[in-house]
Amino acid sequence: MSQKTLIGASALAGAVAMAISGATFLASTDSATAATEKCYGVAMAGKNDCAAGPGTTCAGTSKVDFQGNAWKSVEAGTCTTMSLEGGRMGSLEPLDRDLPA
Repeated sequence: MSQKTLIGASALAGAVAMAISGATFLASTDSATAATEKCYGVAMAGKNDCAAGPGTTCAGTSKVDFQGNAWKSVEAGTCTTMSLEGGRMGSLEPLDRDLPA
């Protein structure tokens, strides 16, 4: 094999490796940046992402399960179709149910 053929084969192998790693990177960033939405009334106590109403500061401060004014980030389009305990549904707007006393 000539020097020129070896360099060409190495360049081709490098290009293929870069293409494969680039495809893997794109696949992982696509799932990492999947669209999400704020879904109220679906978080368990202390597991909310933010907005847990008066007397709370933010993430992890909801006081009761499914607190209506606390939201959790969920995959876009799934909030209002989630099946929750007790026939509850998620909401894209804060709810007046399951608020702490």
